[in-house]
Amino acid sequence: MPMRAEPKKKKKADPKREQAIRERMKKKLKKLERIPPQLIPIEDFIKPSKFLDETRVRTPPKITPEEQERRALLMKTWALSKQKEHEAENTGLESLLEAQEEALRELRLESEELYNAAILTDPGLLPLESQGPCNTPPITQYNAPDGKYNDITKVYTQ
Repeated sequence: MPMRAEPKKKKKADPKREQAIRERMKKKLKKLERIPPQLIPIEDFIKPSKFLDETRVRTPPKITPEEQERRALLMKTWALSKQKEHEAENTGLESLLEAQEEALRELRLESEELYNAAILTDPGLLPLESQGPCNTPPITQYNAPDGKYNDITKVYTQ
């Protein structure tokens, strides 16, 4: 048989005490409402003053001629490998397209109905729906609300 503790007696609620607590809370809220909220600065937008010092100039590291030659050769080998990769992809696609065209030619010789069914596009394959004009003309006398900017367009006169 499980043993149970005696239930604690509930304290009688003192209405005067609860009213006093409510009044204190109201006073605290009024005090907080009077003080304007302080904005927390965003660290990303504030540049440290040591970065604003224009006397600090970072000099680029000196690169030896051997390092320059090594980098140039590295770039050439990278470009060559990417070119070969691109050409291999193109030849693979060309061979696939040739095989597809050959298969369609053979299918056309077998049955015209099957050929027509094979060249139909499948609308469920690429569910794309577009509505509206492709090029929207600009609205005349419209001031875009993008914010302030300084126009630094150079005007050349003769």
